[in-house]
Amino acid sequence: MESAPFIRYLIAGKLRRDFILPLNGKPALDIPGGSLIYTAVGVRLWDQGIGLIGRVGEDYPHDWLDQFTARGFDCRGIKILPSALETRYFAAYPNGDEEVSDAPLAHFSRLGLPFPKALLGYSLPASQVDSRVQPTDWTIRAGDFPPDFLDATAAHIAPIDYLTQALLPSLFRRGQITTLTMDPSEGSMNPTFRDDIPAMLRGVSAIVCSERKLRRLYEGLTDDLWEMAERLSSFDCEIVVIKRGSQGQWVYSRSGHQRWVIPAYPARVVDPTGAGDAFCGGFLAGLRQTYDPLEAALWGNISASIVVEGSGPFYALDVLPGLPKMRLEKLREMVSKI
Repeated sequence: MESAPFIRYLIAGKLRRDFILPLNGKPALDIPGGSLIYTAVGVRLWDQGIGLIGRVGEDYPHDWLDQFTARGFDCRGIKILPSALETRYFAAYPNGDEEVSDAPLAHFSRLGLPFPKALLGYSLPASQVDSRVQPTDWTIRAGDFPPDFLDATAAHIAPIDYLTQALLPSLFRRGQITTLTMDPSEGSMNPTFRDDIPAMLRGVSAIVCSERKLRRLYEGLTDDLWEMAERLSSFDCEIVVIKRGSQGQWVYSRSGHQRWVIPAYPARVVDPTGAGDAFCGGFLAGLRQTYDPLEAALWGNISASIVVEGSGPFYALDVLPGLPKMRLEKLREMVSKI
């Protein structure tokens, strides 16, 4: 019997069919996307042995899963549902790196481009608060991935929903996972979830979150990002990373109340899609290998810098092998300790 591949990392997230009008370059239409694959690519720039956990419908292109496997990712944790699941996602960047995801017809018209037939009927899902009790088709279940995935020692939970964030940490702790990071879902970073945050972060090594989501969580309570980071770290979460888009990252470590500001590596930005997820992947790889929050954030920063220089998740995997480490040394000189 053929032995299962060795897994070091688990990534739980969403897969999408992306329709991107990038900042620069040609449209990237109906290509693989989503937090799951971009986070995995962020890890793969530094290490290998990556298991993917996610859910797709029967209408999701199966040849894309074959491409993921060919790129070295273990897809046994991707559950194919017996019905269709809306995975299409549109993004445009008319004002720099700020993503706009609604009204795709207007953006194609603005650029004088024909509207893709595969995007007909698409509308941006309405923003809503996650349910604490009702799972969705996206919610990860205990039986969605093979038992040997729990031999991994590091895992990242990308934005899915509150129930996934509540379930997976305890599942992962049954195995060998000692490094666990989380980027919470939009629907759980809401003031109504403040009392749920301590339980959600139990056993989590680091929370990695966008400034926008963090401000929404603490809306009306504080405007100070460092105070927000301290509040989150008080819930037995050692490290808090605030993703600030083109401005880089702020990193807080509860140990010694250390603070760092890291600017974004000066990359030639073509397509910002997936940059935040790629950061999470590089951060996870760095944290697993060094357990140094600053070093991990530098790795994540470099992963993001490479992803944004092309469209689609696979561009980053075809760069020169030594590029990440070359950029890493340059970025070290740009860090500020607060």
